[in-house]
Amino acid sequence: MVVVGVLSTPKGPKIATGGEDVAKAYGRKFAPLLATLGVKGKAGELVKVPTGGTIGAPVLVLAGLGDSITPDAVRRAAGGAARTVTNAASVAVALPADSPELVRAVTEGYELGGYAFTTYKKATADDAPGDVVVLSPGARRKESVLAFDEAQIVSRAVAKTRDWVNTPPGDLTPPAFADAAVASAKEWSKGRGGPKVTVKVLDEERLAELGCGGILGVGQGSAAPPRLVEITYSPKDARCHLALVGKGITFDSGGLTIKPAASMHEMKSDMGGAAAVIQATYAIAALGLPIRVSTFAAMAENMVSGSSVRPGDVLTQYGGTTVEVLNTDAEGRLVLADALGRAVETEPDVLLDVATLTGHMVLALGDRVAGVMGTDEIVQGVLAASEVAGEDHWAMPIPDGMVDRIKGSKVADLAQHDWVRWGGGLFAGAFLREFTGGLPWAHLDIAGTAFNSGGPRGHLTSGGTGWAVATLVDYARALSKDD
Repeated sequence: MVVVGVLSTPKGPKIATGGEDVAKAYGRKFAPLLATLGVKGKAGELVKVPTGGTIGAPVLVLAGLGDSITPDAVRRAAGGAARTVTNAASVAVALPADSPELVRAVTEGYELGGYAFTTYKKATADDAPGDVVVLSPGARRKESVLAFDEAQIVSRAVAKTRDWVNTPPGDLTPPAFADAAVASAKEWSKGRGGPKVTVKVLDEERLAELGCGGILGVGQGSAAPPRLVEITYSPKDARCHLALVGKGITFDSGGLTIKPAASMHEMKSDMGGAAAVIQATYAIAALGLPIRVSTFAAMAENMVSGSSVRPGDVLTQYGGTTVEVLNTDAEGRLVLADALGRAVETEPDVLLDVATLTGHMVLALGDRVAGVMGTDEIVQGVLAASEVAGEDHWAMPIPDGMVDRIKGSKVADLAQHDWVRWGGGLFAGAFLREFTGGLPWAHLDIAGTAFNSGGPRGHLTSGGTGWAVATLVDYARALSKDD
């Protein structure tokens, strides 16, 4: 098969850069063919055409790009095309790829659009083509080859994040998740010149010694004890230091403040933030970026039992701050607070946390845009990185009034929650800020974007999306280049 792009123009559909040879082979018959098939070139459109020998490949795939050639448009078209291709011995992807940015977009889009989670399905025939070639006029240029290689590294990290998010929660308890993080580090480090990262797992006994009351409190209702995974990547030429913190609630029943049953099955995705920061760290190391990374993934299972934390309980976070628990379904901020405290002690230049944190953010931004809040400069850096990565984020504020709300407890230093309906996502951000030690910081709330409940679109498949991995990698890339 051959995949080409089609643009939507005021004068009708037009073959995009990369597909000129196909259009030339068809000659004057091409425009009438597109019209007969109803091809418009709009984004998301995919049409398969038997070629009848007009070109060497027996099937041509026409992928709509919309009205302009952008990395986002190309990435999505490549993702859709990957799912359209079936039973092909080889595929030539002739989408626009005349710059390193577009080479990256084509590669990531095709790799991720063809992702499938089949671990729990009976063995089926493998429809994946034996050979996939990205066609580019810049194929011999070093920058294009580098973009192609780096895109495969990022795609690998995103795919592994999706695997973890899609895994049933009974098979990815906190101890199992921690073991998976260790095993994944070994996989990434295989071979000569493989990236060297240090992984340390803190069990429930060590967490108790350290006074990580948030992680222990959330996890105390589960038969599977909590974990804190700490990862370090320290290249000799590091120009700066980035700390990453992720929420790893492997299943969130809501605790005693139990969730509605209808949507609870998707709560296996509540560890998407931890999965993202772990895999982003491994990708940064594999790319050899000159930046030190300290990563902290807090893992717990929020379950209902006789030992569950109760509304009204007071927990002591790492570092000594006391917190009154008023809603056991707002547990993510409790585990993050401990992890943030640990991260602050490493004295990073920048601190980022990623979490499927609040339903309020989904209400505000929907399920295709993540919220970002924190230090203005860092938020703007995250937004810039997310634009390059092809992930939509939106800046959210932390109003001054939120400080009064989080300090409204009558029995503890902070209130973990209040039952005011408005601005709950902003309340959560203000709460987390109390544990950042005044460092440059941003919080990424990916509650709506980490899991796709609907059908596939572009390079995003159903289920886990791997959201934030690419953004974190691009942020680290930019930070390491920033004087």
